[in-house]
Amino acid sequence: MSDTSKTPARRTAKGRSQGQQSTVASPAKMPAHEPCEPCDSLKAAFARQLRYDLCWDEQNSEAMFHALALSVKEQLLDNWRDTRRQDLQQHKKHVAYLSLEFLMGRTLGNALLNLELTDECRTVLQEYAVRLETLEQQEHDAGLGNGGLGRLAACFLDSCATLGLAVTGYGIRYEYGMFLQKIVDGYQVEQPDRWLRDGNPWEVRVPQHNVTVHFGGRTQSYVDLRGRCHILWLDTQDVLAVAYDVPVPGYRNGRVNTLRLWKAEATNEFDLAEFNQGDYTEAVAAKNQAEQITMVLYPNDSSENGKELRLRQQYFLSSASLQDLLRNWVQLHGMDFTEFPKFNAIQLNDTHPAIAVPELMRLLVDVYELEWEPAWQIVSRCLAYTNHTLLPEALERWPVRMFAHMLPRILEIVYEINARYLDEVAHRWPGNVSKLRDMSIIEEGPEPHIRMAYLAIVASFSVNGVAALHTQLLTSGLFHNFHELWPHKFNNRTNGVTPRRWLAYCNPALAQLISSRLGHDWVTDLSKLSALNAYTQDHAFVEEWRRVKQHNKQKLATLVAERCRVEFDTGMLFDVQVKRIHEYKRQLLNILHVIHLYQRVLTGDTHGMQPRCVLIGGKAAPGYAMAKLIIKLANNVAHMINSDHRAKPWLRFAFLPDYNVSAMETICPGTDLSEQISTAGKEASGTGNMKFMMNGALTLGTLDGANIEMLEEVGEDNFFLFGLNAPSVEELKGHYRPWEYIAASEALTGVMALLKSGHFNLQEPEIFAPIVAAIESPTDPWMLAADFESLRLAQLEVAKAYQDWQRWTAMSIRNTAASGRFSSDVTIAGYRDHIWKAR
Repeated sequence: MSDTSKTPARRTAKGRSQGQQSTVASPAKMPAHEPCEPCDSLKAAFARQLRYDLCWDEQNSEAMFHALALSVKEQLLDNWRDTRRQDLQQHKKHVAYLSLEFLMGRTLGNALLNLELTDECRTVLQEYAVRLETLEQQEHDAGLGNGGLGRLAACFLDSCATLGLAVTGYGIRYEYGMFLQKIVDGYQVEQPDRWLRDGNPWEVRVPQHNVTVHFGGRTQSYVDLRGRCHILWLDTQDVLAVAYDVPVPGYRNGRVNTLRLWKAEATNEFDLAEFNQGDYTEAVAAKNQAEQITMVLYPNDSSENGKELRLRQQYFLSSASLQDLLRNWVQLHGMDFTEFPKFNAIQLNDTHPAIAVPELMRLLVDVYELEWEPAWQIVSRCLAYTNHTLLPEALERWPVRMFAHMLPRILEIVYEINARYLDEVAHRWPGNVSKLRDMSIIEEGPEPHIRMAYLAIVASFSVNGVAALHTQLLTSGLFHNFHELWPHKFNNRTNGVTPRRWLAYCNPALAQLISSRLGHDWVTDLSKLSALNAYTQDHAFVEEWRRVKQHNKQKLATLVAERCRVEFDTGMLFDVQVKRIHEYKRQLLNILHVIHLYQRVLTGDTHGMQPRCVLIGGKAAPGYAMAKLIIKLANNVAHMINSDHRAKPWLRFAFLPDYNVSAMETICPGTDLSEQISTAGKEASGTGNMKFMMNGALTLGTLDGANIEMLEEVGEDNFFLFGLNAPSVEELKGHYRPWEYIAASEALTGVMALLKSGHFNLQEPEIFAPIVAAIESPTDPWMLAADFESLRLAQLEVAKAYQDWQRWTAMSIRNTAASGRFSSDVTIAGYRDHIWKAR
């Protein structure tokens, strides 16, 4: 992908892109500035790091990775400083992107790509007789996220930097990631993800930006001599938020944005008096309690302690980030906040940081002493909210009593916001008590709760969904009342993924093939891929595309062999579903189809059958019993199939443990068929579907989330559609009879009989009874039985299409050609133009 220039990296990182045409996606160039002292070349910096800075006696792979990462970071430092300085000089509008997750993956390879240093790096490493790929494997995936929400945030940061936007990501520096997933006897076993055990070479600790976050305590009011009422938050347990900055380079444009991560530390780490009295545990109790806040990504919130820790994390992130923003403003502009909204936007990534609403009010009113109305005008002109779910149970609600003892001042502000807002509701619907009850931020009942999504909507000037169907269902369903009250607030911004990591970096062979025909500009303007449609009849190009896919399938087969001890045959169809394990994503429906294929083999019904390798991967939340049971079923079914010699020529099945970003970088280039089979109306958008499409996989999917827009782009002839649509799912509720669908499908009848027989759990009687009961339940919200037969028929079409490799490959090319709409550059350009109004 990159050219072979050996110009020193600090200079090549500035303004290299030529001929960019798109106003949507072209990387913004940094303006000229005063020259600074040149940093070492990558070669010199690497040698110095190895010899002096790391002080390693041996040059092993781990030491060489750290030396290389630190050397690459050095190439960023000048531009990182320049970016901050020039944003201030040019009075750029600043966007704070608050997210509890940033699933960054590994940084080295992507940084080299964006800095145009990959070839130079390979040359340097040749002198040490080591391959770049070997060192890349030494990097731990950053444990800062779990699934699509965090990966989307990471893609957005890449696009913001590439488009030249002044955006800072704010997140938490988790000591441990979600967890490392091991499979033991078919069960998921969670182990600590100590991703920081060897340090993080990409981060810079910046203690000058530390702030203090308050918890607990009590409030007290007083009236000053001017008659103004003040609220004091007293006797608090304080936690220090320590700032760590991570550079986010744009694609070859010299810009380096910042991801600021907060670590919780005690304000007084050690109580000497307690220690001297012999109470060694109490001497460090404050330190331990503080550090718990940023110890683990997503604590298990099935317990009261887990819920409290989750709320502490959300407030810690929001308070530290907002204090940082306001302090920066005051340093530059003093105490006049009149133009703060003109130069600042705050994007809330889902409901996790919704507590930023009352916290920003607290800071403006209590700390900076603004009156309520001017403060609310600032808040409601700065905050924007992105919703990521259609599941009501996923909209966070916190018990009022938890706020009362943990965040008493914040609770008072929430009640004040609610009282003033309900006055507006009452004027809009006079006398309508049910409206007031349904729309109140406080959900009354035996245990009153705070509805965090409602809080975010009330305060935000923009509320966006993440796919066209998602936004439509939000405005007509979950948030219908709010849409009636404030229709101007609601808009759609369909998600996207960065083409740098998810094509140029993870699939270099395909990227090179594309560039050989289209040039390199597609990397920052993915719409240019539409020109690939002209090559679907070019036999040489089609053959080369197929060869690249086979090469990528071999890499995926190697990964499966290493992780699962299952041999995948690259001559078979690679059928893949990788994502968080959840009932609405319907991995169970996929497994039922696999069982059906297995039955066809056992009965000799293999006429027209396409041999296939099926791969499922993903993690279940530790407290999600049904999701963990689905993982167990997948592994048991895989064991029976892979140990049956009759199935080997036709079917192989594997569950990939510890699915993560790095694994996906191998999986999506090697996939033939991408399964996006969620129940219609349940998936907000999806981003895995886009990554697969971008890399030439064909989609088997329902009319759900961004699948709908993908289908619009690529056409029905290049997409395998099945299942109920969202209105049909709604219509079935209340009179769904799964047994009728089972009886009407000979295939499903056989599958259910085999599942009930205990064939897949011979030594563990009845362990899958909850799964059988869920499938046969008339209250099954996921409607697996209703969609099974439609899925089976669509899979027959898949098999037929794959057996004509020229047709399949042309369809693959068309999918990549149609993926331009799903670049995160396009998505971020929409945020820039329609929400943030930033340049």
